[in-house]
Amino acid sequence: MNFALPDDIKALQESARKFAREVMRPKAAHYDEKSEFPKDIIRQAAELGLMNMTLPAAHGGNELPHLAQAVIAEELAWGCAGMATSMIANDLALLPIVLGATAEQKDKFLKPFTESFKLASFCLTEPGAGSDVAGMRTTARREGDFYVVNGQKQWITNGEYADQYTLFCTTDSTRKHKGIMCLVIEGRPKGLTVGKHENKMGQRASNTVTLTFEDVKVPVANRIGNEGEGFLLAMATLDNSRPLTAMFSVGIARAAMEHAIDYAKQRQQFGKPIAEFQAIQFMIADMAADIEASRLLTYKSAWLLDDGQRNTLVSSYAKRFAADMAMKATTDAVQIYGGYGYSREYPVEKLMRDAKLIQIYEGTSQVQRLVIARELLKG
Repeated sequence: MNFALPDDIKALQESARKFAREVMRPKAAHYDEKSEFPKDIIRQAAELGLMNMTLPAAHGGNELPHLAQAVIAEELAWGCAGMATSMIANDLALLPIVLGATAEQKDKFLKPFTESFKLASFCLTEPGAGSDVAGMRTTARREGDFYVVNGQKQWITNGEYADQYTLFCTTDSTRKHKGIMCLVIEGRPKGLTVGKHENKMGQRASNTVTLTFEDVKVPVANRIGNEGEGFLLAMATLDNSRPLTAMFSVGIARAAMEHAIDYAKQRQQFGKPIAEFQAIQFMIADMAADIEASRLLTYKSAWLLDDGQRNTLVSSYAKRFAADMAMKATTDAVQIYGGYGYSREYPVEKLMRDAKLIQIYEGTSQVQRLVIARELLKG
């Protein structure tokens, strides 16, 4: 067993760390305050190869190992979780195509992302179907060589700026998960309406909208896999992306711990730095241990994928543990800062708001517990 990162992954880590430190961090507070989409920064990340990491080499992509992707995700989230979410959203949206498309479809739908800067959106969640994916109501009715799509998708990352949408919909809602399929929607076809940008608590630099589909025509040739295979494709996609989401938690928590340590060394109470008080030391020690545990658990979930193994159980371990860890670490960082931590003039309150979303998106902490229990009980 070797815990050392290979040299090529270390080089990627340093590149992502430098980008996060020099480009993302200085602008993070501004984009959070204004809730603006940092398209230029995201474009720079794409040019450096910090996006579209999962795309196959055969179709022009970098095809980075899952472990490398996780390492990069930590650094980007350390810089700004909102920006990182919009960057990694491309990989999430393109993963179903990587996993389930034909060679011809991959050339058509993936290669353009390797040739110029483009954004994609993953469209799974609906107003009435979040954790209950099988309860989706967005329908696709076949008419000759086209599907006609009707319905709504909610909390769609990059939806306002996307050049391509990976849509999960149902041919028959009474069939639950057996009726779901996956379609690729190119551009902004007639009948697709983009709602207003959501005014979120955290990760405010990430664009989040509702999409409404009214008789949107999609060629049958844009279907990924067969009718009824969409649910399994969505679950496989989330297994692949869950290590990245878990690693966001590590990046956020690491940033919070670093800020807390720096502040504790400077802040004086009762005639000495608060870093000398055992109560503060215990909180920092817990942060450090939990961050390390989360990172190693997430590395394992990525390594399993690179080794060709199923990672459903371990990736749910990682997502659940790391998301809850980040919420605690950022809350403790605010506590160490005291009243200053509650002020937007200091960095830790943003980290606390950003961390909360990790407990919700791409499978809530409660859903991760259900997945873990199901995997264990079925042996």
